This record gives sequence, structure tokens and C-alpha cells, in this order.
Amino acid sequence: MKHIKRTATAVALTASALLLSACSSGTSAHTTESVADGKPIVNKENWPEKTPTNGLTKDLTLPLETYMASYEDQVTVEQAAKELQQSCMKDYGIDLTLPRAGANPPPSDNDANIERRYGITDRAEAEKYGYGLPPELQEHTEQTMRDLSGVEIEVLTGHTKPELPQAPEGLKTGSAVTGPGQTKPARAEYNGKKLRTGGCIGWSKDQLGVQEADPTIVAQLAGDSLVQSMKDEKVVKAIAAWSSCMDGKGHTGLADPYKAMDQGVTNDGKPSQESIVLAVDDIDCKKQTDLVKIWSGVETAIQEKQIADNKSQLTGIKEQHGKEVAAAREQTAASAQ
Repeated sequence: MKHIKRTATAVALTASALLLSACSSGTSAHTTESVADGKPIVNKENWPEKTPTNGLTKDLTLPLETYMASYEDQVTVEQAAKELQQSCMKDYGIDLTLPRAGANPPPSDNDANIERRYGITDRAEAEKYGYGLPPELQEHTEQTMRDLSGVEIEVLTGHTKPELPQAPEGLKTGSAVTGPGQTKPARAEYNGKKLRTGGCIGWSKDQLGVQEADPTIVAQLAGDSLVQSMKDEKVVKAIAAWSSCMDGKGHTGLADPYKAMDQGVTNDGKPSQESIVLAVDDIDCKKQTDLVKIWSGVETAIQEKQIADNKSQLTGIKEQHGKEVAAAREQTAASAQ
């Protein structure tokens, strides 16, 4: 079960790199205001709530979420970076439209993944989808852009188009060659204008004040707090009570809610009647044993100590996030004028 998503800074730094790999592979996408079926590319109605509004985690937050970037902030920074990159490319006479940020939202607002942190918690959804996600979160809006020429990639990234390593001498033709693509520094100028350090991507980072500092400490602490909480006596007893409740409903051998999720997820992603029954019973047993309240209470105490022990670093990350988002909003406002 994955509990960690990218933070705002990571999204801003990696989005264009991922885009470049798509361009290099020849993938195509759609970049107009709406896709073929008339649906908007970015539909904020499908974005996750900042705090759950339904289920057993309604209104529940954890202390470390204060230091996590929300999905809205991630999109704000990413989209502002894309707009700057497009403007930068235009300065070199290159017309480029990048895929819009926010088209494919995750099910949770931040790295805590609170809605499913302790297993599924929304009975109304479980009755419809079992352990699966609502259809709108399973759809993937395809956005692609034209292939970039070698020089366009240089202007965008500050380096040449990645080339796969050559096969070692004697290796049979057609054998797979793995490893990262090799790049070289970009040319010094294009169309009579000096290329920016790091290309237009690097320039967009500078404009937004995006730093290379790795902010994953927040996600790491959140992962550690979850692991620690599962060893706490209160949580151990609560999980055991949940497991006993599930036994009583005919679902034997489930050591914890994650085992139920593993068992309930269907291969085709479509809920079976059996998976729906399991999911509903899972949530009912959580409610009966007060598992989510107990578990989140224990983890809250653990995270409060983590924050006290790492206050300076966490405060710095939070402040940096704030600066990036503020710069991104300012950039977006300026572009709209």
C-alpha cells in the first residue's frame, strides 16, 4: 500500500522531466481545453478534499499534514512552471504547448493518504466500489504534445536528447540494453540567443524559487509514524479486535486491514459482490472496534514527537513550500493579465 505521493517541489521539478521522456518516446497527447468526449482536461470537482468529508476519517487530520503540500498547491506550482517554460521557449522562437497540470488527480490530498491510511473508511463508496476507486478517479485524461526536435529539447532542458547506451561489442542484435539515457550539455545559443542554465526548465525553477532540497523527510516521517503506531499496544489490541470481528462475519485469517484490502482488490479493477461484502464488513468492524480513532490517536502522539524532534527542518520545508506557492500564484496572475 502506498502512502507517499510527490510533494509540491518534487512535482515542479519532475513534471517536465517526465514530459521530456514522453516526447522522446514519441507519445502523443491532447492539449486543448477539452478532450474528445467534451469533458474538461482539468476538472477541479474531481480533486481530493483537503480534509475528508465522509466516512470514518471525516474531519480527521494528522499533525505532519501541516508540513505536506496539498494537491492544489502541487498543481499551482507545476502549472506556473509550465507557463514559464512555454514563455521561455517562445523567446527562442519555439511555439510549445505543455500538458496542463491537475488533469489526473490522486484520491488523497497529500502524502498522508488519510482516507485509506488505516484501510478503507468510506462505507458509501465501499457499497458501490468495494476496495476500488470511484470511476472518475480511475479515468486517465490523456494529454500529449508533439515530438520535440533535438534542438528544442536542448533549449527546454539545457542538455541534448537522451541516447540509450550502445550495446557492448558481441551482444546480439535486438538484445535489450538497459540504463539511463546519456546526455551532453546543450549548445551555447540558439537563434542568436544564449541558452539559459538548465534550459527553460532550469530557468522556471529559478523564477519560482524552487530549490533542489529533497523534501521527502516529511513523507519518511509519516511512513515511520505509521510503522511505529502498528507496534503500539493500543493499536495491536484494536487490530486484533477488528480481526475477531471480521472472523465473526466469515472473513477468517485477516491479520490487519491491509490484508483485507489485498484480498478485496479485484484483478480487473471492477468490484465483485464478494469484494463489496468484504469492504462493507471491513468498515463496519472498524466502526464497531473504534479502530480508526484509536489508531489515529496513537499516530498523532507519535507525529507530535517527530515534529518536536525535527522542528527546525520541518519549519524550513513549510516556509519553502509557502514561498514557491506564493511565487507560482503571482506568476499565474501575471500571465492572466
